Amino acid sequence: MSIALPTPPEHPRSLVYFGSPDAAVPPLLKLVEAGFEIPLVVSMPDRRRTRRAAPSPTPVKKAALDLGIPVTDQISDALSVEADCGVVVAYGQIIGVEFLMKLPMVNVHFSLLPRWRGAAPVERAILAGDQSTGICIMGLEPELDAGPVYRKREIPIDEQITASELTEELAALGAEELVAALQHGLSNAQPQEGKVTIAKKLFRSDLELDWALSASELSRVIRVGGAWTTINSSSLKVHQANVIEGESEAGRLIKDVVGTGKDSLQLLVVQPEGKSRLDAVDWINGARLGDEVYLGT
Repeated sequence: MSIALPTPPEHPRSLVYFGSPDAAVPPLLKLVEAGFEIPLVVSMPDRRRTRRAAPSPTPVKKAALDLGIPVTDQISDALSVEADCGVVVAYGQIIGVEFLMKLPMVNVHFSLLPRWRGAAPVERAILAGDQSTGICIMGLEPELDAGPVYRKREIPIDEQITASELTEELAALGAEELVAALQHGLSNAQPQEGKVTIAKKLFRSDLELDWALSASELSRVIRVGGAWTTINSSSLKVHQANVIEGESEAGRLIKDVVGTGKDSLQLLVVQPEGKSRLDAVDWINGARLGDEVYLGT
């Protein structure tokens, strides 16, 4: 049996904001600029970005504190302030039904729902070779990213754009659409229609370059970020590469070009294990790899 959750008021003015990464900063700034009252921001706890660094705040927490807005990492604190509803943008934590019963929520999701519900919609859209993506302003329900949609915008996916660049573009678009939705009124929400696909979280294994795949497929993995392969049992990250025509043995590196299942990849920026990023040609010239070299070994 479905649970009837409270819906946000048509014209909310006071909002608790839930967000954590860089992508959630533009909507927060846009809400403040538009004059919405934000009595509290809820963000993930401070954490170490590197092993030796001191714990540091999330980008949203830092932005909120710079604006003079109180911040907490305890979700229950959101019920201690007067607010019409909550706004969620890449918060990083599932919000339970018990909480949703007490505070209606609006979410900014970076995909064209119901395609790519879940944790990594931008990355999955690129990996799948989608021609377009977009944002949805939606109501929150117990089922993940299944709520009704108040507002939707679609944009094309450029063949060279990286996941970080696309996320930045969608964050700006989501900020505009969020403010427009709240100002024009949260009404006439439409149920999601179409085939549901799930944007599962990416793991390191998802980003290993399989040289039997086509150069276009491998290029998408590289554009997502974190792509890697091996050479002589050592890890090699690939940060940037170009697809070029011409066949070569899969995985074989000749100068700065690697053969794939279809066409080839020209390496541009790489990062050998334990070292900084390098121009691929500089790495090859300095590594003295020999005449017959294969990646993925």
